[in-house]
Amino acid sequence: MTMDLYPWLLLIHRSCVALSLSLFVLRAIGVLCGQAWPMRASWRWLSVGIDTLLLSAGASLWYVLALNPLHQSWLGTKLMLLVLYIGLGSLALKRAPSLRSKSLALGAAAAIAAIMVGIGWTRHPLGWFAL
Repeated sequence: MTMDLYPWLLLIHRSCVALSLSLFVLRAIGVLCGQAWPMRASWRWLSVGIDTLLLSAGASLWYVLALNPLHQSWLGTKLMLLVLYIGLGSLALKRAPSLRSKSLALGAAAAIAAIMVGIGWTRHPLGWFAL
């Protein structure tokens, strides 16, 4: 029964990754352009909703596939990078003191996200570099 859910959970997870990253980049560009809309509650809550669904689907995939981040090094690496991505995203959208700092944080967050996608796709801690 649980393996029947796998294709759906994977589709939800990947779709939410695409939505989350797209919304983050869009909001960050808005912030860099001095716009107010990216920090409005409606956009922040949309981001939280997508990220909650994304993390729920990811946790469900762990369960269905019986994964353990302490035993699967690719998953542990991805989770550590997730913490770094969240911190960089916070800097890019809000906490960095200057426009230059926000831009650097956005670039670094985007690079970390690309590495995380590669790790998830290849199931290898080196991600795209393992190819």
